Amino acid sequence: MASIVDTRQAQMYPVLLPAEIERLRRFGTAASYADGDMLARRGFAIAGLIVVLSGKVSITRQDAAGVDHLIVEHGPGQFVGEVTQLSDRPALVDARAIGAVDALVIPSDRLRGLMVAEAELGERIMRALILRRVGLIEAGAGPVIIGQGDHGDVLRLQGFLTRNGVPNQTLDPATDETARTIVSRFAIDAATLPVVLCPNGDVLRNPTESALGRCLGLVRTLDPDKLYDVAVIGAGPAGLATAVYAASEGLSVLVLDMRAFGGQAGASARIENYLGFPTGITGMALMARAYNQAQKFGAELAIPDEALSITPFDVHGERRFRLSLGQDETAAARTVVVASGARYRRPSIPGLDDYEGTGIHYWASPLERKLCAAQEVVLVGGGNSAGQAAVYLAGQAAKVWMLIRADGLAASMSRYLIDRIESLPNIELVTQSEITRLEGDRGNLSHVTWRQRVTGAETRRAIRHVFLFIGADPNTSWLDDSGIALDGKGFVDTGSVPGHHALETNRRGIFAVGDVRAGSVKRVAAAVGEGAQVVAAIHAYLAADAGRVPPLNTGADPR
Repeated sequence: MASIVDTRQAQMYPVLLPAEIERLRRFGTAASYADGDMLARRGFAIAGLIVVLSGKVSITRQDAAGVDHLIVEHGPGQFVGEVTQLSDRPALVDARAIGAVDALVIPSDRLRGLMVAEAELGERIMRALILRRVGLIEAGAGPVIIGQGDHGDVLRLQGFLTRNGVPNQTLDPATDETARTIVSRFAIDAATLPVVLCPNGDVLRNPTESALGRCLGLVRTLDPDKLYDVAVIGAGPAGLATAVYAASEGLSVLVLDMRAFGGQAGASARIENYLGFPTGITGMALMARAYNQAQKFGAELAIPDEALSITPFDVHGERRFRLSLGQDETAAARTVVVASGARYRRPSIPGLDDYEGTGIHYWASPLERKLCAAQEVVLVGGGNSAGQAAVYLAGQAAKVWMLIRADGLAASMSRYLIDRIESLPNIELVTQSEITRLEGDRGNLSHVTWRQRVTGAETRRAIRHVFLFIGADPNTSWLDDSGIALDGKGFVDTGSVPGHHALETNRRGIFAVGDVRAGSVKRVAAAVGEGAQVVAAIHAYLAADAGRVPPLNTGADPR
């Protein structure tokens, strides 16, 4: 398959006309570089988007062996940068001056202003930045994971980086000479694998997602004294929609998510009933567009960073909210939007914990699809997400056993998916059945047994991968001490207090949108709609100064 560089090079590396460069001058400052000067260095933030006025700049990536590979040479009218320049995050490539270079440097905040003020030119630049990131993903630039390809922690780290749109590659010491050399060079004990080589030169030994995110600059230390207009908890469709609409209307926005942008929608193999995409779109592609869009309008995204609690406080009688975060950090906001979505439901199967991360999966991305190529797999679930995953996996798996507890799919799945499943010869629907036993060795699944609930007949198959799509429970345990009202199933109750907006909780200034909200329609389009709708409610709340209340120490009702 042709690479993005081959098919869309003109869009990736456009040449701006002199008149267009003149339009950019008010957003940047002039800079000069001598031959050999570094304009960008891997692992370190750069000044911003750099427009070349004269001279040339080479863009290179470095592989795991330390060898530089030329990506492109930029000449006059071209610019240095990719999507990291929207948020002032560390570069994934090196940029070096070839001869004397004169340039125009546009800082990240001014670049976002350019995108809005110069719509047509900003669109071309934005498209180029996104396509360059896709090119880096294809090339495997960025952090390098050293470890066994099917090791649970390798898959965990791969999944984290991939779902956050970070280019990466994995090298297995058992099959790759470069990996063996790296293990020897850093005197790495095989028992401590995997390790991650970050672009800035740091070597992390089996890091947590948080530690890896901070090494890559995905998360930076937040200023506890900064007051945001809106803090959004969760970067799924509802949270990202809130961020896009709020930031585009001039509100300062902080978005927090403990894992990755996109939520459960980001893990969907293909969404075919989302308005405006008649040929369908992967959840990752849709959510990546929303993520970049939020950055374009200036929303600050901290991923992975976990909100642990919400505490109200007053400043001169005006209500504020303090968020306690991981790493002993805090953040403050005038309003909070809870968009924390749901957690994947785990069935009561003996030994399930032993195989999670290696043989038990809760989403079906290209990573998992590759793992089960030419194998039989079991998929449990009868909803749309399960149907999308079954069709996606069937493209490479030898056979997909689709287990459901009901006697059919009609009550839980869209008709177009049912028709597609019925048309695929390597998907077999097994009704009124459930998994009863998992077998394996040292965390590696080898066999799965399921039972027909009516007849009691059992089937045992050699299966190494099981996909669970049995729904989700609301992600609201972190709200236990917040005073926010939940319904009987743990979803956030909204609109039940007279005078509160339909998306507002019983706590004034705290809203809830998307799957976490009681009564919400569990669809991507509905979540996006709520994310847009809540911004109007936030404007009304702020405009009316509804946060003014007596100081908390008076004993007054904090609502």
